[in-house]
Amino acid sequence: MADLGKVDLTTARLLASGDGWRVREIVCRSGPKDPVFEEQHSGVSISAVLSGSFTYRSRNGRVLLTPGSLLLGERHASFCCGHEHGVGDRCVAFHFEPELIEEVAGGLSGVKRTDFPVHRLPPLQRLAPLLADVQALAEQPGSRGAEELVLRMAGAALSGVHEGKARPVTGHDERRMGDAVRWMEAHLEEPLSLGMLAEEVGMGRHHFLRTFRKVVGESPYSYILGRRLTLAAARLRTDSERIADVAFACGFGDLSEFVRRFRARFGVTPSAYRARSRPGSARTDTVGPATLLGNPRSRCYPV
Repeated sequence: MADLGKVDLTTARLLASGDGWRVREIVCRSGPKDPVFEEQHSGVSISAVLSGSFTYRSRNGRVLLTPGSLLLGERHASFCCGHEHGVGDRCVAFHFEPELIEEVAGGLSGVKRTDFPVHRLPPLQRLAPLLADVQALAEQPGSRGAEELVLRMAGAALSGVHEGKARPVTGHDERRMGDAVRWMEAHLEEPLSLGMLAEEVGMGRHHFLRTFRKVVGESPYSYILGRRLTLAAARLRTDSERIADVAFACGFGDLSEFVRRFRARFGVTPSAYRARSRPGSARTDTVGPATLLGNPRSRCYPV
């Protein structure tokens, strides 16, 4: 769902926000016997339906929204939501400033418009990874990777209703992404943002994200995380500093997050990895869920 009208039957929780966007989880408890109110989208919104079903009606007609589908809401459009077929639903709503939608559209081949002539994208197979990441954000609110998810959501919606032919990778793309990777490698231990990376190579955020994924094979988020973990592994093998200091030095601001990410990547905790790679090492720090406070790197992208 989108903007709130039935205040007593609807609750909203902010999951993440940034430059030109915000993401909220919206839970509605309306049922067949509850009145239907006319509401209005204050801005462009794209909502992922996680559970429940409801009808949505505006000037473009009426559709049924089910789990896995995307609700496409246009700025200032009036609408009504109904629950004739059941009680309640749960959605994650992505809200966009017009400038950000224009930026995303500008990076999509063949997409010249930013309107939504249809209300819905059905539960398509190609949307499954996107919906899984939306669910993960709802389970663990925060900004880690949220900006990428926001841009992917906008791109999926716009390309879904204004399909264009994918642009092939060009030599110019490769050169710019090569420049981006070299710059990232030189600044891996510093706070990084998607906007900062895109600006460094003179591109919009969404265009940079799409091009990076095509050329490099993974997202900037994943690349930076992987490289930081690789740096951390090297320090654990060769240095005797505390594991907390390794986390700080490699751009992680939260020790428990670092341990979780490291274990997922290498299959063991940092202390076990150190002990295994350096049998003679006497230091195998015990790692707990402590948070590394006061470290400016806690706002790093992506960790």
